[in-house]
Amino acid sequence: HHETGTFGVGFTKGFGIKRGAMASTVAHDAHNLLVVGTNDADMALAANTLAGVGGGMVVVADGEVLGLVELPIAGLMNDLDAPAMSEKVHHLEKTWAEIGCTMPSPFMTMALIPLACLPELRLTNRGLVDCTTFQFVDLVVDEG
Repeated sequence: HHETGTFGVGFTKGFGIKRGAMASTVAHDAHNLLVVGTNDADMALAANTLAGVGGGMVVVADGEVLGLVELPIAGLMNDLDAPAMSEKVHHLEKTWAEIGCTMPSPFMTMALIPLACLPELRLTNRGLVDCTTFQFVDLVVDEG
């Protein structure tokens, strides 16, 4: 948004991804781009693919776009009819399973990762935030 240059980097678990990456512009509340993946090249391809189509949800692996739902209206909506959108979403569901994702509806979970009004840790475009103390925290903790 507005080319601020802000971004956060963190770790996730529970997605089960074995290869590739997933990205989405549906990420509450700011709807910034969110990417989850196993390697930099596929993560960059996922991000650049969504930048090129104006937003949406994408699954990539091994340098190839496997599934894409374009959401060019504010990165949140498309003006296609329901059957056409349903076909795209069902195809996307198949592709996240192809890269090893075991989580049902992973894009819904991804959308909550940056939602800073929820308790515990949240990854925002400004960094990792402890939403119980309302302070930014380091990604790596030195316990020594």
